[in-house]
Amino acid sequence: MEFVAFVGKDKENWGQVTALLNRLEYNKAVIVKSIKEDFPANEKCRIVEINPDKSLIDMKEQIRDKLKPLLSGDFEVSLSLASGNGKEHMALLSALLNIPVGVKIVVFTKEGIQWLS
Repeated sequence: MEFVAFVGKDKENWGQVTALLNRLEYNKAVIVKSIKEDFPANEKCRIVEINPDKSLIDMKEQIRDKLKPLLSGDFEVSLSLASGNGKEHMALLSALLNIPVGVKIVVFTKEGIQWLS
């Protein structure tokens, strides 16, 4: 399963994404982030940059077009929405469902990796 995460300007939540990158088992990771942010990703990550100033629909289409070739052949992804805002989350989730791939929400808590779906 692939790991997809959104990284927003809320740097206090980046630790959640980093913990999942370091502990979750995945084939590849895709980090969707604003062109304005500089997230320190590891060598297994592919970075997809988006313009957060665009409309929700434009963001969704931009994300979908960039993710589709990276996720071709995949049926399901694990998804972290720990970072970012509602508009960014809606665009990412809608883009994934339009590819189409299934989504399993994953978080990292003090108990470890938890699946919410």
